[in-house]
Amino acid sequence: PYYVDMNQNLFLQAALHSSDQNLTLFVDTCVASPNSSDFRTLVYELTKSGCASDPGYSLFPSPRSDVARFGFSAFSFVNRFPSVFLRCELLVCRYGDYSSRCYRGCVSRFKRDADS
Repeated sequence: PYYVDMNQNLFLQAALHSSDQNLTLFVDTCVASPNSSDFRTLVYELTKSGCASDPGYSLFPSPRSDVARFGFSAFSFVNRFPSVFLRCELLVCRYGDYSSRCYRGCVSRFKRDADS
């Protein structure tokens, strides 16, 4: 466990451990839950499909392509739960493949009008 105060900034880093130097990491989706085994019933989205869902969520520059750095401001689930657990999905792509999902960044999906 990592103990923080409300609204304290949290900084996270994920690193890919591989002998392949031509890979890059991308933070796709991060959700928080008060239950470490249930990330569907009561969740809070920090980021989805590479798009920030929380105004305090930020991506930070990293020293290498195989390292992803991000952060957010600590919060609670209506002060009813003593802990908050994170689940993040990261994508691994070929470095320099600009057609890959890692290089497209935020992908928001919009509904089309019926006559489109």
